[in-house]
Amino acid sequence: MKQRRRIYYSEKQKALMWERWRKGESLQKIAQLFDRNHSSVQGILAETGGIQPPQRHRSGLALTLEEREEISRALAADDSIQSIAMRLSRAPSTICREIKRNSGPDGYRASHAD
Repeated sequence: MKQRRRIYYSEKQKALMWERWRKGESLQKIAQLFDRNHSSVQGILAETGGIQPPQRHRSGLALTLEEREEISRALAADDSIQSIAMRLSRAPSTICREIKRNSGPDGYRASHAD
């Protein structure tokens, strides 16, 4: 039996799906826009019961990309977690968890962590 490739839709494509779905278009018509089968569109819409999920937004407490880049530079310069935390005005535990969560001190990359 031949395996099918998994279909991935961009955020822009998903937004278009939701817009068309709100206007009342059928799954078949929406799928035709992407030259795909209606079941692939149904999978996207059914994940949330046919109701468009709210836009995601990051908490104000989360580390910013600039802070993550600073962590990355500091790790490359062999700075301690304490000194990084002081520089960013963050708790050392926050910095430590961020580093552990994202490949450790040797593999930390700000772009991957964001």
